[in-house]
Amino acid sequence: MRHSVSNDDSCPVLKTADIISGKWTILVLRDLSAGINRFSSLERSLQGISPKTLSERLKSLEKAGIITRTSYPEVPPRVEYELTEMGRDLIPLVDHMRDYGARWLSGNGDGSPSSGALA
Repeated sequence: MRHSVSNDDSCPVLKTADIISGKWTILVLRDLSAGINRFSSLERSLQGISPKTLSERLKSLEKAGIITRTSYPEVPPRVEYELTEMGRDLIPLVDHMRDYGARWLSGNGDGSPSSGALA
């Protein structure tokens, strides 16, 4: 079976890859699935991400319908992010990536389960 690479806008794999392929995006989804939902908490969890990049990732995920953003009229302002149903449907993909990385990219490379905690 041959797969061709194309810019076909109807390809569901390409559409999904466009949403999740940005640097940090998968990790944002991982953290939101764990219940971390405030900007500052996400920023702490994603060590090394700049506030600008985190803001861009959150905006793009919101635009794609993957997350919702709720702001509360408080002082100081409080903003929370939450996965939508569409976003929650991506979590098994994140889980499979975690399992794949633990099995094949953990250093032993033989496909045997690795010991230790998963990210």
